[in-house]
Amino acid sequence: MISKSTIAVILGGGAGSRLYPLTASRSKPAVPIAGKYRLVDIPISNCINSSINRMFVLTQFNSASLNRHIKNTYHFSAFSSAFVDILAAEQTPDNPSWYQGTADAVRQSLRHIAPFESDYILILSGDQLYQMDFQQMLNNHIEKGADISIATIPVGDREAPEFGILKQTDGMISSFIEKPKKDVLGDWVSDTGDVMRSMGRKYLASMGIYIFNRKLLFDLLEAEKKEATDFGKEIIPESITKYKVASYQYDGYWTDIGNIYSFFEANLGLTADIPDFNLFDNSKAIYTRSRMLPPAKISGSTLEKTLITEGCIISASRIENSVIGIRSRIGLGTTIVSTYMMGGDYYETLEEMRYSGERGIPKLGIGERCYIKNAIIDKNCRIGNDVRINGGHHLENTDHSLYTVKDGIVVIKKGAILPDGFVI
Repeated sequence: MISKSTIAVILGGGAGSRLYPLTASRSKPAVPIAGKYRLVDIPISNCINSSINRMFVLTQFNSASLNRHIKNTYHFSAFSSAFVDILAAEQTPDNPSWYQGTADAVRQSLRHIAPFESDYILILSGDQLYQMDFQQMLNNHIEKGADISIATIPVGDREAPEFGILKQTDGMISSFIEKPKKDVLGDWVSDTGDVMRSMGRKYLASMGIYIFNRKLLFDLLEAEKKEATDFGKEIIPESITKYKVASYQYDGYWTDIGNIYSFFEANLGLTADIPDFNLFDNSKAIYTRSRMLPPAKISGSTLEKTLITEGCIISASRIENSVIGIRSRIGLGTTIVSTYMMGGDYYETLEEMRYSGERGIPKLGIGERCYIKNAIIDKNCRIGNDVRINGGHHLENTDHSLYTVKDGIVVIKKGAILPDGFVI
């Protein structure tokens, strides 16, 4: 049975500097996505939907909110062996250093993983958006008699130089190149199937998702490759010629949430009529914390291709192509276009609103007669009346105490207070 044979290890990522300022006070897996989830909910939900219910999440940076989210969310029956445990980087007498890379993080965690019986270890990233049945990947691994399996995705000429590219024959990987230059791509074409080839997706990129036979992983990390720090750059390339490494080709939607632009695009992509990432699939549910919030309340607003999560109070004039997160409050006459508003962690009471108003502090949320476009508004922001935020490529990249601009996207920092009439 797969749940007993496999343990999942979810890598929490490094400092997440490319997602700054969203990672200024939280780890990358704790970043809110789709208005009500956290990034870490994606790999955990994929595991649960694949009947893998023993998981370790490895973290190092800003892990307090992630710890709190996992503690409050993933509760299993007392009669079950299921768990989601945080393994934060720790200094020990024989290892005083922090995690030095993906492989080193797993190596330092082996003493916590070792007591749990399993035949296979599934290594996952905590910052990717996809829906995959890992049971199918494991079945492929067993059928091929593989020592290691790598989930791969077909990509085209434009994307290939951004990935580690693998070459496979009959489902087995024969060679690997990290971020190849365009002039050598012709040597790295794989048989990705007629449909993928017709779309120009003829190269196999590594998704950073691996299955290892348990004994081999322990041998590699503790003896054979005990100095290696990274799976993608060292362990995998050096194992291809020595072990049986299988490719599991995945043809569904997958994106790596590596920077502000990809994060922004992934969230706004959810508003499409038929989104690539389907939140409405009963068989691929995304699990998260149950907050017991009231329904959203909307008055006099025109909504176009917009996701509204629970607990919102909205009186906006128009919201278009946007994701509005939990407990969001938006005032009269406000227009919001192509924006991800993460919402709030709490409601203000009427007394608190009155107290803030007497001191010239805007209410939690967005005020009246605002215009906001091409923006990400982090949690618990206070945006006053008549504020204008017009993101786009006409803006230069900058980092202000209240906001950051990256690739034309304005990111309002967590807890920022924008006074009445503020303009970006």
